[in-house]
Amino acid sequence: MRAKGALLAEGDYHALADFRHEIRRFQAFSEAHASKVGLTPQQHQALLAIRAADADQATVGYIAERLILKAHSATGLVDRLDALGLIIREVSPDDRRRTLLRLTPRAYDILASLSAVHREEIRRLRPLLLEIFDKFD
Repeated sequence: MRAKGALLAEGDYHALADFRHEIRRFQAFSEAHASKVGLTPQQHQALLAIRAADADQATVGYIAERLILKAHSATGLVDRLDALGLIIREVSPDDRRRTLLRLTPRAYDILASLSAVHREEIRRLRPLLLEIFDKFD
């Protein structure tokens, strides 16, 4: 089915295919490196989301939103991170009904190592992705 007014040139299909391929390659790269340190891809992504969140923002609901998960799935993920000793839960000082998620020192170390390797891969991919993006102009 073709969307109205959305005719694509042949090159657009090639660029889309190349883009999807590079995304998948990066995902496989990321999954492999997370696995090397004993994490699932979702656990890695959750730790990264917590690390990047504002101090009062990292909650189970925030993890659900950032990882596009149902609330019960995010709760299970957070429970597993807690059991692994990678996060701690704190009652919010502003609202005692809210629980905030914090990384443990071990999680900071793991995430720093993974993030450095991912940053290098993104830097490697940048010219290739820019070349693909330029094909859409």
